[in-house]
Amino acid sequence: MESFKDRFFKLLAEVEKPARYSGGEWNTPDMDKPRKADMCFCFPELYEIGMSNLGVQILYDIINADKDFVAERCFAPAQDLADRLRAENIPLLSIETKKPLKDFTVLGFSIGFELLYTNVLYMLDLAGIPFLAKDRGEDYPILLAGGPCSVNPEPFADFFDVIVCGEGEEADIAILRAVADGREKGLSKAEILANIKNIEGAYVPSLKKDGETVKKAVVRDFENAPFPRRPLVPNIETVHDRAVLELYRGCGSGCRFCQAGFWYRPIRERSAESLADIGKDMIDSAGFSEMSLCSLSTGDYSELQRLEELLVPFCNEKHINLALPSLRISSFKSDMVRQSRRSSLTFAPEAGTQRLRNVINKNVTDEEIENLAEAFEVGYESIKLYFMLGLPTETDEDIAGIAEICKKLKNLYYLKRRKRGLNISVSCAVFIPKPCTPFQWEAQISFDEMLRRQQYLRGLLREIKGVSFSWHGAETSVLEASLARGDRRQSALLIRAYELGAKFDAWTESFNWDIWKQAFSDCGLSVDEYIRERGADEVLPWDFIDTGVSKKYLRRERDMGYAGITTKNCRDGCNACGANRFGRCSIC
Repeated sequence: MESFKDRFFKLLAEVEKPARYSGGEWNTPDMDKPRKADMCFCFPELYEIGMSNLGVQILYDIINADKDFVAERCFAPAQDLADRLRAENIPLLSIETKKPLKDFTVLGFSIGFELLYTNVLYMLDLAGIPFLAKDRGEDYPILLAGGPCSVNPEPFADFFDVIVCGEGEEADIAILRAVADGREKGLSKAEILANIKNIEGAYVPSLKKDGETVKKAVVRDFENAPFPRRPLVPNIETVHDRAVLELYRGCGSGCRFCQAGFWYRPIRERSAESLADIGKDMIDSAGFSEMSLCSLSTGDYSELQRLEELLVPFCNEKHINLALPSLRISSFKSDMVRQSRRSSLTFAPEAGTQRLRNVINKNVTDEEIENLAEAFEVGYESIKLYFMLGLPTETDEDIAGIAEICKKLKNLYYLKRRKRGLNISVSCAVFIPKPCTPFQWEAQISFDEMLRRQQYLRGLLREIKGVSFSWHGAETSVLEASLARGDRRQSALLIRAYELGAKFDAWTESFNWDIWKQAFSDCGLSVDEYIRERGADEVLPWDFIDTGVSKKYLRRERDMGYAGITTKNCRDGCNACGANRFGRCSIC
């Protein structure tokens, strides 16, 4: 195996932020131990984003804790390094040992967002690895994909040998062991893949048969599931530069647009005592100045008060900021935030009127929004509010309701503080119909209608002093919707878009809508075909994945949404969605 280490390090003097690629982070595991097999975790984004990904940190820690295996990392390099690698004929290398990606036993890609798809091809191209699984022989590693986009893996299925649908903590180790054992026995790649197919959550696209289902992988014993107590400390500032505690997985709110809320069911909590123990170890081993309590709706965690009792004295002693990044308005209490030293709070009402919040099952009332005034009493002077435009049945009256909420909060702030200094940041995404949600059948609003609604709201908010407004691009929203509900034909689309120059599509300065329009045209595909409304009986590309939540339940929820009928939070009683087949829900 050729060593590229010395030549690679010479290049780092010529690129921006060389610490992205140098390795040697504090808490790096032993890379010199004997290894039956190794895996390189590939995150198709820049280092400072990938190092903020909790899933990668968890899986990296699990594999390196195993006596037989070693995990390394690789992130998508910035263009300046990519250009230098090509000029010097150096393939893409791992961070830890500077080993070429094509020399690993397994390459595992974590794909969390549809606009990362072309970055997967970018990394494979730099690594000298053929894009299509059918073009890779025995000398190439087995390519594995996982992450949130595994809810519908069909657009990228042709690129991978195996896709883990669901949670990877147990599946990744089982797959790595199957590969190591198979190679020790002299099995071919095809024979190894046939064995992997029997692992829960493992989808082998080349072996898919009509009528077969893939059961989503779920960590059933979440209380005792491994979690990194000695997390890697990044070499440079990252997007989320802090210790992160995952309180629970899943969500009981049942918001009808939210993929994660249904995909990660059943709800599984970790006890306050275990979380406090893990959190203290993380701070002591890594030296972070902030600890974030993370989940889809942190305020819903059943032992939140107990956890704060265990952590607040420790955080005060160590001068650690205890952050609550995700709060549901209906679960907000001022006691939750008294210990947080942040200057602002973040909430997601999602819709401007009670009528539309009922449609989407966002169980937030106008009275509960008014209760946010409690935050002003404890000193908060800034609030971030997240909404969506283009939700099913939305009207201009619903959009105007967003401005009315801002006015109401400004008035409440004045009543509580007797001054007019409240800053409100309003951010609006465009609704994207996602698989595994009650709205997976919906059409996305047209491109022109997106622009009209954005400008309408912009005009309303401009009249309110102290309110800033940001919105997601219409073009990227259309592309995300197209890929989210895509099918196997899109592998050719992704390759063509990459050939035309598409990469880092999540970055405004890199995204080029003209490239994607050309790619759709060249492949004989239409954007409209993917963003249209789907029929109730239509076979959907992702129907073969058993997510636990039944399609019948999702359809019933959609019908209830159009009727304006809400569904109670799972924490108030089981709604029989079907997810308990995958393990007992912590709150049932």
